[in-house]
Amino acid sequence: MGVNSPERAFQSALRAAVAKALGIEPPAVPLSYPPRASQGDLASPLCFELARTQKRAPRALAEAIARAFEPGQGIERVEVAGGGYVNAFLDRNAFLRLWLLGDRVREPQAAGAKTIVEHTNINPNKAAHIGHLRNAILGDTLVRCLRQLGETVEIQNYIDDTGVQVADLVVGFRVLRGEDLETVRERYAEEALRARGERFDVVGWDLYAEVTRYYEEDPSRLRHREETLHAMEAGGNPVADLATHVARRMVRHHLATMNRIGVRYDLLPKESDILALGFWEDAFARLREAGAVRLLDEGKNAGCWVMDLPGVEQGAGEDQKVIVRSNGTVTYVGKDIAYQMWKFGLLGRDFRYELLDWTPFAPLYEVWATTRDGGAAEHPSFGHAGRVVNVIDTRQSYLQRVVAEGLKALGHPSEADRSVHFSYEMVALTPSAVASLFPDRPLTDEDRSKPHLEMSGRKGLGVRADDLVDAIVGRAEEEVRKRNPEFDGERVRVTASRIGVGALRYYMLRFSRNRVVAFDIDDALAFEGETGPYLQYSVVRARNILAKVAERHGRDETDAATLASTVDLGALARDDETDHWSLALLLSRVEAVVRQAVDSLELSTVAKHAHALAQAFNSFYHRFPVAQEEDPVVRRTRSALVRLYHDGMVHLLGLMGIEVPDRM
Repeated sequence: MGVNSPERAFQSALRAAVAKALGIEPPAVPLSYPPRASQGDLASPLCFELARTQKRAPRALAEAIARAFEPGQGIERVEVAGGGYVNAFLDRNAFLRLWLLGDRVREPQAAGAKTIVEHTNINPNKAAHIGHLRNAILGDTLVRCLRQLGETVEIQNYIDDTGVQVADLVVGFRVLRGEDLETVRERYAEEALRARGERFDVVGWDLYAEVTRYYEEDPSRLRHREETLHAMEAGGNPVADLATHVARRMVRHHLATMNRIGVRYDLLPKESDILALGFWEDAFARLREAGAVRLLDEGKNAGCWVMDLPGVEQGAGEDQKVIVRSNGTVTYVGKDIAYQMWKFGLLGRDFRYELLDWTPFAPLYEVWATTRDGGAAEHPSFGHAGRVVNVIDTRQSYLQRVVAEGLKALGHPSEADRSVHFSYEMVALTPSAVASLFPDRPLTDEDRSKPHLEMSGRKGLGVRADDLVDAIVGRAEEEVRKRNPEFDGERVRVTASRIGVGALRYYMLRFSRNRVVAFDIDDALAFEGETGPYLQYSVVRARNILAKVAERHGRDETDAATLASTVDLGALARDDETDHWSLALLLSRVEAVVRQAVDSLELSTVAKHAHALAQAFNSFYHRFPVAQEEDPVVRRTRSALVRLYHDGMVHLLGLMGIEVPDRM
């Protein structure tokens, strides 16, 4: 909420009314928005909370508070509604003038401590899949919203290049295919792969599935994994060198995939550097000294270093977590504790850094990576966060709790509290999407009856991210060519990419993060309904209206100060022009919605507000002519509202990482 926010004014006046009527100071004043303009512009359910402590009916409290309420600061009056809501009606003329003169795009805020947002984090052993798209889109949108609110944000994409998944891929090359580093470099060189119509990340996708089956056929073969993990952690040997090579190649593909959907990073911290630079060794020593871990000498975890976690829900009925395996290798969560300590500046150590000149973002956007050798003499300051947000799916909730408990055990409860797990549910496909993406896979009657089908590589339902992007952009290309036969190939490609990526990003954002996304290509690409293309089309429509106004009547000034001083604010505020007022009010709430989304980590709030805004604009332009309006004062007022909508929606779409094509 901005400085001139009506929400803030209402909350302040309501606190004063509560103090006057009840003689108490409410701890917080919750807000909501009435569903219809006739019921008010703002509402508060405060009295339902006060009823618990005041032992009075909510409506009686609301009536007492309403009597004590003093209008002002843009609030015209309040009314009691329902069982105890206090609804506020704004002084529309005063509000509109204040809003137009105020900062409609950015909320001023003093620079505070840095927030690190870690997202994407794809194991560098195979191509990215559909679930990684949701992670990256959620993380990227959160970053955009935080920066919009004036916060300093550092984006990290953790590269788990010493983990089990990379080890299994190395086993695939060395054991199943008998290939060493030199052979892999030669046989899977990019030129050779292109000549065969292959990609290295897809080679990894298929080989990893082979390794999984190889283990399932004979579990004793898992010894190859353990031996490989040991060699990778030790470093300086052919196995570790092969692991480094394949991981680096995979990361290149992952960054290229994410670049397609507009996702960027500031730093790629590598797990191998956490080991090589002694981060884990230091953290492990501190864990032992603090008594946070202990060595077991009996039971199924004999020889392991474990952390006792009484009361931490695991789902397996156990109350301890293995940090170091009996063979001496470190678990993912162990290395993650060290990494989290570094993020907060608690280790007293730092990485060396190198600027990557080979990313798809270069040279327009700098991406740095950690390194153990050399490094740049000058580089940005990384780490030392005031808050850390880890975007990881809900299945990792327990491990994120372990990391926080590790920080507490080391005497850092404040940092543990500022370690935020941004969890989200998985992505599935609707039966129709499965039929479209897997035409050779027959659907059973049972499959068709389900709302969605879960992804499963073993069942042949693993969806690579690039394949989904290709499919949705390809479908958009068909529509663009049909609607715009005069477009040349490049214009078709650019337009379809913006529509397809916009459809994908909006679809991943529109659902609550704790809800499974059942992805459907046809639904995502629809030009009507709650979709990205619907929002993009509304902006194109607004742009066309303004172009017609300029063509017929000449271009008007559109800066905020001029609008506030010359447009007929009464026309926007009149009761009989509720479409005007509703649209203006929704536009004014954008910054408050962004703040609400960030505070709750529920980014669907932004997506849903954008859809409500587009619906309001759709209703407005269907009812009220703009370019055809002969009255210059009315036309200017409506043109101003169209301009404000255009700029506001472009801004809102930008926060969701959605670009608008020039034509649809």
